[in-house]
Amino acid sequence: MSQFFQVHPENPQARLIKQAVEIIRGGGVVVYPTDSSYALGCAIGDKNAVERIRRLRQLDDKHNFTLVCRDLSQIGLFAKVDTAAFRLLKNHTPGPYTFILNATREVPRMLLHPKRRTIGIRVPSHPIALALLEQLGEPLMSVSLIMPGDELPMSDPYEMRQVLEHHVDLIIDGGFGGLEASTVVNLADDSPEVVRVGCGDPAPFHDL
Repeated sequence: MSQFFQVHPENPQARLIKQAVEIIRGGGVVVYPTDSSYALGCAIGDKNAVERIRRLRQLDDKHNFTLVCRDLSQIGLFAKVDTAAFRLLKNHTPGPYTFILNATREVPRMLLHPKRRTIGIRVPSHPIALALLEQLGEPLMSVSLIMPGDELPMSDPYEMRQVLEHHVDLIIDGGFGGLEASTVVNLADDSPEVVRVGCGDPAPFHDL
């Protein structure tokens, strides 16, 4: 049975954030809000938790997982960022974008696209997500909370509780979530390519 924390969306309670991070460090799978939609997250190197998320979302091994990072300095550890990519990241983070980049050796192999060695990277601008990342001290392995067969992410924490209470360890209720996932931009090749249009404006990447 999962725990259910009601966390203030603008001033997250430190005590609850600390408890949430203890659950993540203990191998837990958590549902948490971001500036686009709710997401499923777990510790980056936890094979069991990653597998649970894979099964829950019915993802194959070609799905690009996302590392949700606290800031730009954390990104450089896990992704290869050249000058052009860095400029784009600087201009568009934090925000509702996921950038696909070539991964460094720091990224556990189980999170990588098997053929391309790429990883999704994201810096959210949601106070709850940032508080979790600050307390955790490393990125969260994440995917959007879109259930198999659904087009849109789940947005109602009480519905999440009904559907997911036996599948996740914690649901963080930060109020209703957005109905669009992040916009995904591939920066792993020569020129940026918008792979999925979500709630981040894709226009800045079309003219590059």
